[in-house]
Amino acid sequence: MPDNSLLPFRKADHLRINIEKNVQSGLQSGFDDYYFVHNALPEIDLDEINTEITIFKRKLKSPLLISSMTGGTPEAAEINRTLAKIAQKHGLAMGLGSQRAAIEDPNLAYTFQVRSIAPDILLFANLGAVQLNYGFTIDHCIRAVEMANADALFLHLNSLQEALQPEGECNFGGLLSKIEKVCIKLPVPVVIKEVGWGISGKVAKRLKDVGVQAIDVAGAGGTSWSQVESHRIKDETDRMIASDFNKWGIPTMVCLEEIRTQVPEILTFASGGIINGIEIAKAIAQGASLCGMAGPFLRAVKSSEEAVEKLIAYLIKELRIAMFATGSKNLDELRNASMIFQKAR
Repeated sequence: MPDNSLLPFRKADHLRINIEKNVQSGLQSGFDDYYFVHNALPEIDLDEINTEITIFKRKLKSPLLISSMTGGTPEAAEINRTLAKIAQKHGLAMGLGSQRAAIEDPNLAYTFQVRSIAPDILLFANLGAVQLNYGFTIDHCIRAVEMANADALFLHLNSLQEALQPEGECNFGGLLSKIEKVCIKLPVPVVIKEVGWGISGKVAKRLKDVGVQAIDVAGAGGTSWSQVESHRIKDETDRMIASDFNKWGIPTMVCLEEIRTQVPEILTFASGGIINGIEIAKAIAQGASLCGMAGPFLRAVKSSEEAVEKLIAYLIKELRIAMFATGSKNLDELRNASMIFQKAR
């Protein structure tokens, strides 16, 4: 049984490694394989373009999610509060990092509590789904939601990360039925998210059938948690194994295409390697309703608030121009924009 008292130190390690090391996946996210059909005569005014969307009864100004990153340490608390303040200003969504540490030690709850400074944002609480096999119950899920006053709960799937961690918890047996019970009893929507290796259409269908209301594909192409863990592992063989999984996973655009064709009725979020507004537009055209980024926001917030503001302005302006160039005056029209698949060389 892992020593859970060390969990905050592990979170601090993860934060430091993500900032200081190259932990990019060896796979591409797939966005370069898709090209919009340019509309030379869009018949709209750029000023008319509307990027608003409503998800889980929260109205967002743009389909941008500041993805789950951190929590459980004083540094994480500062990061979360800064990002929440900016999310409130720009009408964005935000996901919290795993709240397990604060469930086990309520003194850490403050590191996740941002609702007072971001009363209107779409906010996601977060727990590891595997914890349902290690003593966590529906009551713990409710506590995570109530702790953050969140609108929905991310249950994240990180089986490969757990297998690579020295302190990993790898019993994923029977999880689907436990996820179903959470979906039935939790008073807010349950969203299943991966952490960077993607969710296939087949798995999305199984999750939808037990009541999961949305999927965050978190595909390959962005941060590789096998690389993150390789920087923590002391044993040479285990470190080599973690590094070898750097090219593992389903690229983000492949995940989106599978879910769009196999489970089109489920609400889908895109994350995993998104770096600009054009890729946000491509993800939406591929079926996503919300697009998440973690690494770029983490690096920006460690620089300054101004850097975060500049990143958001860049992303939204580029998204709007991409919409204009496809003749899409809103996100519904963007979902019907034509794209061409051509494998990048």
